[in-house]
Amino acid sequence: MDEVLLKQALEFGQPYAQKGKVASYIPELGKVDGQELGICVKTIAGETLHSGFWKQRFTIQSISKVINLVVALEYQGFEAVFRRTKMEPTGSSFNAMSHLSDSEAIPFNPFVNAGAIAIVGLLVPLGLEQMLSAVQGLCSDKYITINEDVFQSEWANCARNRSLVYLLQSKGLITEAVDDTLRLYTQLCSLNVTAESLSNLGRLLANDGIQPETGNRILKEEVVRTTLTMMLTCGMYNGSGEFAVRVGLPSKSGVGGGILSVVPGEMGIGVYGPSLDSKGNSMAGQRVLEYISRTEKLHILDRYAR
Repeated sequence: MDEVLLKQALEFGQPYAQKGKVASYIPELGKVDGQELGICVKTIAGETLHSGFWKQRFTIQSISKVINLVVALEYQGFEAVFRRTKMEPTGSSFNAMSHLSDSEAIPFNPFVNAGAIAIVGLLVPLGLEQMLSAVQGLCSDKYITINEDVFQSEWANCARNRSLVYLLQSKGLITEAVDDTLRLYTQLCSLNVTAESLSNLGRLLANDGIQPETGNRILKEEVVRTTLTMMLTCGMYNGSGEFAVRVGLPSKSGVGGGILSVVPGEMGIGVYGPSLDSKGNSMAGQRVLEYISRTEKLHILDRYAR
């Protein structure tokens, strides 16, 4: 892989940006340029490749659910986390109320909003500052901060998530204060990152939780394995199945336009393209990753066959 390939992938994906729309249901996100597109790749061996808007700051949105999951698994353990959420894919949208209906005791997985909010409840004792420090460390980016404009915009338009928090509370899945839980969840969605930040996180996960530069273990093996499995099966909302067929990499998207992808044992990939499809995934970003995966034979089943 080289930067020529990345440029070709962006050229392949760019026309698809015109077919999507930015996330205008959060007014502040509706102000971004939907035609921006960038990528950054960080290999375990220490190589950095990039093209396009790889340094552009954007809000992490649902990719924060990956960080919330790994921190909760490290801090509270497997049993505590999966008492609050199942591990199953869903064919419904990420913010569907049906994920926690009367017939469902707990949310389907940690990456739908209901499941993610339940997990953030476990993180409330850590507080924002400690979580921000964790995000900066995992992403190797000390400049990650809250985008206050986006946070205020989301906080003013979170009626559905607020309903989910109260439903979670009614089922005993959240014992923490409702406002504290929802505020921390929204703040963590509003962190400013770059494609490079995401690629750093991806590289850490690709290297089994060991920081390549220092050799220090940051995350337990079982935490990484669990997280990558959830990313592969549930990370692209209700488009996870098709994405697994076309790209075949553990990935997580966010409505800010980011996609985090992991090539286990090799590299982390961060993509930014804020024009979204109807499921909330970056239109162009998915095509960029498909181009790279097919060209470099990165699909997990291609790699297994080799």
